[in-house]
Amino acid sequence: MKRMSLYIGLLCLLAPSAFAQEKEADRVENAGKVMKEILNAPDSIPQSVLDKADCVVVLPSVVKFAIGIGGSYGRGVMTCRGGEAFQGPWGAPTMMALEGGSAGLQLGGNATDFVLLLMSPRSANGILTSKVKLGGDASAAAGPVGRSASAETDATLRAEILSYSRARGLFAGVSLEGSTLRPDGGANKKLYGKDVEAKAVVMKNAEPVPASAKELLATLEKASPKNKSKN
Repeated sequence: MKRMSLYIGLLCLLAPSAFAQEKEADRVENAGKVMKEILNAPDSIPQSVLDKADCVVVLPSVVKFAIGIGGSYGRGVMTCRGGEAFQGPWGAPTMMALEGGSAGLQLGGNATDFVLLLMSPRSANGILTSKVKLGGDASAAAGPVGRSASAETDATLRAEILSYSRARGLFAGVSLEGSTLRPDGGANKKLYGKDVEAKAVVMKNAEPVPASAKELLATLEKASPKNKSKN
C-alpha cells in the first residue's frame, strides 16, 4: 500500500512537468511550421536579407489583449547560427517572449504570426541576456518583402532587427517599435527540464537540439545555410 501511494505521489509530481514540457515542445513545432510556410510563400522574406541574419525569432499566434492601442503578448523561439561569430549551422532554440503596447501590434482580432530577423551580433547578444526594447535598446524596422527585394535600403542597412507579420494569409513588414523582447527562462526550463540560460543554449551548445525543433532548423538550413553578412 505504501509503495502504491509512493507511485501515485510520483505520478502527481511528474505529470504537470511532462505536460508543461509537451506544451513548450508544441510551441517549438508550431514555430517550425510557421517558418516553413512563410519561406515557401512567393512574396516572403528576401533571400539577401535572410542570408545576412545572425538569428531568427519566430512568434506564432501573438494575440492582442486590448482594443485599439493596447497590449499584446506572444511566446516563441529564437535560433541562431552557431558559434560566437554566428557563422555555423542553425542551433538549438531558446524560448522568447514578446510584450507590446504599441499600435504596430494591433493588426485585427485574429492571432498574428511574427518573424524577427536579428541582423547584428549586438542585437543578438542583447536579447539573449536581457529584455530589449525594440526601437530603443535596438534599432528596428519593418522588413522588406519579396524574394527579389533588395536588402540594401537605408532602413534595412540601419536596422539591427527587421520584423515581419502574417495575419489572415497576408505577409508584410511591420513596425514593432515600443515592444519588448526577452528570454523566457520559465519556458526554457519546461522545454529542457532544467534551468538553462538563453545565451548558454545559443552560444555554448548547452543543450542538444530537441526533436521538436528539427523542422525549424532544417527549414532554415535549407533556405540559408551560410551567413553572408560578412561578404
